[in-house]
Amino acid sequence: MSKLIKIKKGLDIKLVGKADKQVKEQGLAAFYALKPTDFVGLTPKILVKEGEKVKAGSSLFFDKYKPEIQFTAPVSGTVSEVLRGERRRVLEVVIKADESIEYESFTKANPADLDRLQIKENILKAGIWPAIGQRPYAIIANPADVPKSIFISGFDSAPLAPDYEFILKDQFDDFQTGINALAKLTDGKVNLSLHSEKNKNGILKNTKNVDVYEFSGPHPSGNIGVQINKISPINKGDIIWYINPQDVVIIGRLFNKGIYDATKIIALTGSEIKNPKYYKIINGSRVLPLLENNLTDTESRIISGNVLTGQKVEMSNYIGFYDSQISVIPEGNKDEFLGWGTPGFKKYSNTRTFFSWLTPNKEYKLDTNMHGGHRPFVVTGELEKVFPMDIYPMQLIKAIIIEDIDLMEQLGIYEVAEEDFALCEFVNTSKIEIQKVVRQGLDIMIKEFS
Repeated sequence: MSKLIKIKKGLDIKLVGKADKQVKEQGLAAFYALKPTDFVGLTPKILVKEGEKVKAGSSLFFDKYKPEIQFTAPVSGTVSEVLRGERRRVLEVVIKADESIEYESFTKANPADLDRLQIKENILKAGIWPAIGQRPYAIIANPADVPKSIFISGFDSAPLAPDYEFILKDQFDDFQTGINALAKLTDGKVNLSLHSEKNKNGILKNTKNVDVYEFSGPHPSGNIGVQINKISPINKGDIIWYINPQDVVIIGRLFNKGIYDATKIIALTGSEIKNPKYYKIINGSRVLPLLENNLTDTESRIISGNVLTGQKVEMSNYIGFYDSQISVIPEGNKDEFLGWGTPGFKKYSNTRTFFSWLTPNKEYKLDTNMHGGHRPFVVTGELEKVFPMDIYPMQLIKAIIIEDIDLMEQLGIYEVAEEDFALCEFVNTSKIEIQKVVRQGLDIMIKEFS
């Protein structure tokens, strides 16, 4: 029987534009890209040149410091561009797709018949290994390690987040195969976290070879960091891996079919989308085909990911490697009449600043306006109200700012990632980029102990 964990601290931000539960087959786009910038701490070594032909699963680049970690093409086609930025930093490897996909061949086998090394090598060669993350530091897992356990969150609690029960309903066999493969990579357990309501009668409850935990409560209950903190807190020297459910499916397809099939379903969401729904795409697709003729306003903020942790992109850009959602909201570049001087029945507030607190279930059309500039970072108690981990968020952030490594360790730097502080950044009246600060702290720890 699953164990129930109640999350009391947090905040559900209800927005207009939830995706209708219907899936549109997008078909092959003209261009796809793999972006080294999606991967924290990666120093890529490029293996292809412009004009070179590749198949789905062909290696495009690898990690200079861990060359066994390959990054492979999501489709077959021709390398049209290796885009570089300042100091020749590689930003994108762009592929012009073929009309039909050709695949590289990898090992097709039942994971039960393979040992740990064989499973690991197959995932590495196919280029799926970067989908496996590691705590501490929130980076790509080191293939040389054996984790204490592996975590999978079967639900996402972020604003307008995709419903994994809906996404995986026709892919459960591949999901189970992926679970069986991952179980061979750890001496501990594979932990699957489900929501007590969202996954109540869903197919994920039938998953075998996992320990199931149920969570209830507001966002960030779906964050992997919160789940690890409540189930198996990380101490110095511990290593835990984690992976998105859709990437588990991709691993399952690898062993069931012997190919790297990067197909996934994303949720196109937000108040500025005419028809929010789910789209079946191939990872790395260009944003343009999804949004063309589907925006209510040309002055919109397009975000690859959710509104709290996603990255701003343009129509010509590509979907992030780890993202299962595109959010589109108003840009917030228009003046507001009277500002805070209005009663605010239509304004959102996590406090009782406006009368809108009388309608807690109302969905809002929020923009990107910050409603103020930087202010002194003082103790207010507001961060602790939305941060459910057994960590002092204000003290940890200040320890990172002053780069006190010992204090950072004592305050739990090994357990956190940027996304765990997204709500803190949202409610923080000081307007500090807290997620950026947390990433700087993690990079300091990596540099100190690497």
